[in-house]
Amino acid sequence: MPVNAPPADKRFRRSHVRPTTRRASWRGRWLRGLAVTGIVVLFASGVFGAVGYAITSNRFTIRRIAVSGNQRLSSGQVQALLAHLVGSSMVAADIKLARQRLLESPWVSDVEIRRVFPASVSVVLTERRAIALSQINDTLFLIDRAGMILGEYGPDYAEFDLPIVHGLTSGQSRDMIVDEKRARTLGQFLASLQPRPDLAERVSEIDLQDPMNVVVVLKGDTVAVRLGKEKFVERLGSYVELASTLRERVPDIDYVDVRYVPKLVVGPRRR
Repeated sequence: MPVNAPPADKRFRRSHVRPTTRRASWRGRWLRGLAVTGIVVLFASGVFGAVGYAITSNRFTIRRIAVSGNQRLSSGQVQALLAHLVGSSMVAADIKLARQRLLESPWVSDVEIRRVFPASVSVVLTERRAIALSQINDTLFLIDRAGMILGEYGPDYAEFDLPIVHGLTSGQSRDMIVDEKRARTLGQFLASLQPRPDLAERVSEIDLQDPMNVVVVLKGDTVAVRLGKEKFVERLGSYVELASTLRERVPDIDYVDVRYVPKLVVGPRRR
């Protein structure tokens, strides 16, 4: 038999206001923040402690400098330049200053210095390569492909058998200022001869007084060969092939202009 539920007692009503959690939420955030802060402090203390130990510990003191990539600069010279590193802390060592000292050497193009824990420093050099001797103010200097002066030619460099370059500096100044345009021309000329070492090793002198007209003299020859500013290998090769024939026709030759190959202009020496 169906039973009717008694009517709701209107005197009793359910509260629609939720209990507040603000105080509990604020307290939780505060405790979490305190915990994070504690962890950060502990971590920082550990880091500072480790750094402090590394700086003061004899175990992390630089005792060895390993040098590689050097040919002109001896390992002893490099180590002497970096003597201030020996005995210093691996962490506190001024690597930037050490690199700058090495880059002050004209032979050094680039250098990489790395810490090798616990007590070594690795130095990897990239050196410039001498490709010619430049006559400046009656003195010979070793130069690289960019015209960078590497040092005065002397007994220490007697093993170099390089062509002599004239006119690499411009103007009447006695300062050793290399003309950039002439240096670029020299680099282009020497680079073009790389596939032909048979021609490159025969070049004795290079005249760059006119950067638009490279003039060379070959070993065992006195003829000034005018090559212009391009097609160096083709033009120099043409002269080498025809040199003996030209001497038969003109016994005393001053210059040969090969800029108009296959036609050659021969200038006899004036007496």
